[in-house]
Amino acid sequence: MNLYVRYFDHEFLAKTVEEALDFIASIGEIKLESNAAARIITFLNSSNLYPFRLKVSYSNYVLFLKTEAETLEKFKEEEAIRKEQKSDRINSMAEHKKSVIDALNEEKIGWWDASLLFKRVITIPETGKCKYADTRFRVKLKANSAMDAYNRITDHLRNRPEVDSRSQFPSAKSSNFQYTYLGEDMEEAAE
Repeated sequence: MNLYVRYFDHEFLAKTVEEALDFIASIGEIKLESNAAARIITFLNSSNLYPFRLKVSYSNYVLFLKTEAETLEKFKEEEAIRKEQKSDRINSMAEHKKSVIDALNEEKIGWWDASLLFKRVITIPETGKCKYADTRFRVKLKANSAMDAYNRITDHLRNRPEVDSRSQFPSAKSSNFQYTYLGEDMEEAAE
């Protein structure tokens, strides 16, 4: 395992802890503490995959990353690929989230079969204490969209006297809210 070492715009790929220490010593403004080598060795031998920051002054750090790369150029190529993949994942998640929101807000006036799993507060008679219990509420209702159906269900449940006001409702975007469009009139929905 090699170490990528960076201090501001100074960077180096070290194959040993000694090479890393020599690189740091070559930067005039850094004064290392006596336990720096031991801390770097501990990081290198640990299973930690996150970057390690070695404090070298009041507000400055030397950054260490573990890598299999043999050269600084190879490390930079791998990092560029990793950042691109991370960007693709973030974009994919954003597109999925957008498609979920679009589906919820798509206007389809008619009958919906909707199910909501929420955390209902229930009082235990023996102790007088409360607990949360998963409670499923399912209904067929007329709404303008899936989001409208969600809002109508949560409003209905919040206004029911047997549903404690401390009960917790999931987000409409979560898997705890499921819905199916049945059609514009009830006869279509029955088929």
